[in-house]
Order: sequence, then structure tokens, then C-alpha cells
Amino acid sequence: MSVPDHQPPVSPRTAPPPPVEPRRAAFRHRLRRDYPLILMTLPAVGLLVVFAYVPIAGNVIAFQFYSPYAGDGFFDSLANSAWTGMENFSRMLDDRDFWNAAQNTLLFSSLQLIFYFPVPIALALLLNSVLHRHVRAWTQAVLYLPHFFSWVLVVTVFQQLFGGAGLVAQLLRDWGWSDGFDLMTDPGFFKWLVTAQVMWKDAGWGIIVFLAALSTVNTELYESAAVDGAGRARRMWHVTLPALRPVVALLLVLQVGNMLTVGGEQYLIQRTAVGPGASEVLDTYVWHTGIQSGDFSYAAAIGIVKGVFSVALVLAANRVAHAMGEQGVYARR
Repeated sequence: MSVPDHQPPVSPRTAPPPPVEPRRAAFRHRLRRDYPLILMTLPAVGLLVVFAYVPIAGNVIAFQFYSPYAGDGFFDSLANSAWTGMENFSRMLDDRDFWNAAQNTLLFSSLQLIFYFPVPIALALLLNSVLHRHVRAWTQAVLYLPHFFSWVLVVTVFQQLFGGAGLVAQLLRDWGWSDGFDLMTDPGFFKWLVTAQVMWKDAGWGIIVFLAALSTVNTELYESAAVDGAGRARRMWHVTLPALRPVVALLLVLQVGNMLTVGGEQYLIQRTAVGPGASEVLDTYVWHTGIQSGDFSYAAAIGIVKGVFSVALVLAANRVAHAMGEQGVYARR
């Protein structure tokens, strides 16, 4: 008696994989699906290419002794300018003003990273704990407002408070405590002054990202933690802060990568009061060297060095984020 052939059921693990859709078909499908979004982003991409990526080609002047008067127009002047190789880069090694600007930049960035970066997180946690929506909306509006002030107005406000003729100086003179109080012209205090200005101007605006991250936290987690007997502090430590951790890691990587760019307007306005030794940063040094002094090639070389080290800082900070189990700017492959 013959036994019919019996085919054992195919295990899901041994089942053949489904046919993979060809890449071209998948690309056409995504293109048909997302073409409205692509069209919306084209103007922004065009502006980015024209004003950010195309000018990168102008960095070739860092390897020349470029003079805008060497020809008619930029390209003619570029062709007639003499090539100097790495001379502009080697010049930085002996430039004391460059190293002073780099030292000030790192100092100001480090202070802002330590004192400014945690403030938006603390403000977001504080606002998130406010139950009354009207109080929260009013507080947010007050905190956001300084972000829209220009640096001229911000420095003016601080001048009226901490200058030689400001409110604090007048109160101290009335009380007979001091007759020479003027923090706005003190070079030694300048690093703390600019850090306080940044905190007052931008801390309120920085809480937007953290409030958005907090809004995604499932409220059932707080209820479960409360049922288990966790108080407010423990709920914040075990529920709220873990929800903020990926966002904090991402913004921290970006902040570290932006350490060599502290802006120029804030320092240019106060340069006369405290002197270039205390207020010169890389951005203002490039401005004075390239625009005011006309040394365009040397300024371009400083910009290239600054960009290379900024990329290195982003990569290093992102690797640290990966080591801590976070994605950072890009995921590990």
C-alpha cells in the first residue's frame, strides 16, 4: 500500500521571502505619492543652493592673493589673482589676534553651553507643570517676547540696568555703596554679560521644542506612576526626562557643532565699550579682516578652518550620542 506523499507545512521562518519591488517602481510610487511635498520644498531648496552651496566655490580665494581690483568682475579678478597655496593657512599659526578670537569664541560658547542650554529645559518642565492654560499661555508670551528684540535693543536694556548711569549704579550711589559701578565696560565681566544677554533673549524661544516633545508623552504613564506611589519628582525623573532625552541629545549635538559660531552683531555693538581683546570672536575677526581691511583671502581661509572644525565637532558629538544610546543627528548604521 503506497503512502501518499505528505508535504510538511512550510514554517514561516523557512518560507521564501516575498518578491522585492524593483527600485525604479518603488521610486516612481514614492514620487507620485509625495510630489506635492516635493514641489513645496523646491523654493527652499533653490534658495539654499543659490545662497549657501554655490558660494562655497568662492572659497578658492583662500588659496590666492585675491584682489577685487585685479579684473572686471569677480571671475576676471579670480583669474588674474596670484596663487599662494597654503600661505594663508600657515599665516594663522603666527597670528596672535586669530588665536585670541578663537580662544574667546570657545570661552563664550562653553559658558553658553553650560549656563544657557539647561535653561529652556527647566522652563519647559516648569510650564508643563502649570495646569491653568491661561497662565501658561501668558507666561509663554512673556518668555517668547525677547527673542524678537534686536541685539541693539537687548544691549540697550542691559545698558539701562547695568551701565554706569543705569538703574543698579544709581541705586548703589544712593545707598553710598559704590561710585564706579559699570558692568557694561568691564572687560573681565564681559563673558558673563554676553551669556546673560543670550539667556534673556533666546531661552524662552528655546522651550518650544521641549514643550512639543513633552506633549507627545502618554498621560497614562504619569497615571501609572502615580498609582505606583511615585511623587512629582520621581514622575519627572522616570517619565518626563526620558521623553526629553532624544531631543536633548539632538540639540546638544547641534549646539556643540555650532560652538565656533557665536554670531557677530552682539559683539560688534559692544566692542568699543570693552575693547577687541575681550570681545573679538571668529565671526567679528573675519568681518574686520575681510570686509574692513580687504584681506579677503585670509578671511576665507579662516572660514574654511572654522567650517572644518565645526564638522569635526558635530561628528564627535554625534558619536558620543551614539555611545549613550541616542540617535543624534544621524543614526548609526
